[in-house]
Amino acid sequence: MATYINLSHLSWGAIFIAISLYMSLLGNCVCEARVYRGKGCAFVRTKGSHFVINGSPFLFNGFNAYWMMNVAIDPSERHKVSQVLQDAANAGLSVCRTWAFADGGHADNALQISPGVYNERVFQGLDFVVAEARKYGLRLILSFVNNYKDFGGRSQYVEWARNSGVHIKNDDDFYTNPIVKVYYKNHVQRVITRINTINNIAYRHDPTIMAWELINEPRCQADDSGRTVNGWVQEMALFVKSLDRYHLLEIGMEGFYGDTMPKRKQINPNNYQVGTDFISNNLIWEIDFATIHAYPDQWLPREDEDSQMVFMRRWMWSHFKDSRTILKKPLVIAEFGKSSKDPNYNINKRDSYMKAVYRNIYMDARGGGAVGGGLVWQLQADGMGSYGDGYEIILSDSPSTDHIISQQSHAMTTLSHLLRIRRHHHANRTHI
Repeated sequence: MATYINLSHLSWGAIFIAISLYMSLLGNCVCEARVYRGKGCAFVRTKGSHFVINGSPFLFNGFNAYWMMNVAIDPSERHKVSQVLQDAANAGLSVCRTWAFADGGHADNALQISPGVYNERVFQGLDFVVAEARKYGLRLILSFVNNYKDFGGRSQYVEWARNSGVHIKNDDDFYTNPIVKVYYKNHVQRVITRINTINNIAYRHDPTIMAWELINEPRCQADDSGRTVNGWVQEMALFVKSLDRYHLLEIGMEGFYGDTMPKRKQINPNNYQVGTDFISNNLIWEIDFATIHAYPDQWLPREDEDSQMVFMRRWMWSHFKDSRTILKKPLVIAEFGKSSKDPNYNINKRDSYMKAVYRNIYMDARGGGAVGGGLVWQLQADGMGSYGDGYEIILSDSPSTDHIISQQSHAMTTLSHLLRIRRHHHANRTHI
């Protein structure tokens, strides 16, 4: 796909950078790896507002583990990745969302040290995560960049451009500056075309990867309407699809409503507007499914737990309905959890909250709705205190939570099976 850059207002240094990166996008050739065709090789697809595998319904229960590549850098620590994947598989979890980025910072743990310059050791950590997920029968959602400064994010991208002599006003230039957009496209291409050093399967040909995510929780203070983010999503979605025709694509949105349906803004917590628009952003043709995140403890910190649960139910069911009737695409509850840092926290409150979220997901799915599954934030292994954020769950230390997660996994798997039988029965009747 061609990348067009307006050079009229750029310095010669910036022009040189742009041309160099553009040529790297065109010339970053790799030897073609094999397409994996072994057991469980089918890619996840969408059919209307549902996920399917080989044409059959696919409903799932899943989790987040953003830290996996970072931990897998050190071979002596990789057992933690394996342990979480095994624990997850034992609990019936089948989808994991994790980062495929670590921008700038210390060279030892940065995936992308500077624009187009990569740490092969870190990339091999990501190779391990992908290969190990396939080993345990899990599928991955891989995110390309962070909205926040953690692990670099878009602020690192604009800083790279600023340090190269490009005029940058603020971090929101990430969405509009042509040089920064080339940096991002270069990273997307490097990840998608990566050939796994462990199994020799190109990422873009590996069905272990369920989907790509453009950016974790995009936000844009410069434009509340969502149009700036909309333009960026359109451009980047087209670019991803030009490189990879196999995998699904989602944005990484939290679900805040924007100007497309003004009345829906009442659903947003405390009238949040962060420069995204759940409706218009997800209506983009190349986006295959929508996502929402749900943190009433963060968004409504002054409300009691009953009020937070009322909000949560309204938040979820509004998006269930809009995904089914307006977007006509599947929906994933891509992040939710309850923090141990909340006042008066105890594990029973976390379990009750998770049960309520899971119940809403299951009820919508059972009724033929658009929701495909949920991804709890976040699973960890023992000895990972530095990655703790209050939401971490260690399944071996939390038998009651493990039981709730396992129950939901079983319920979603059973429902998938029942829907498959129902469709098969209906298909047979139509041929009589």
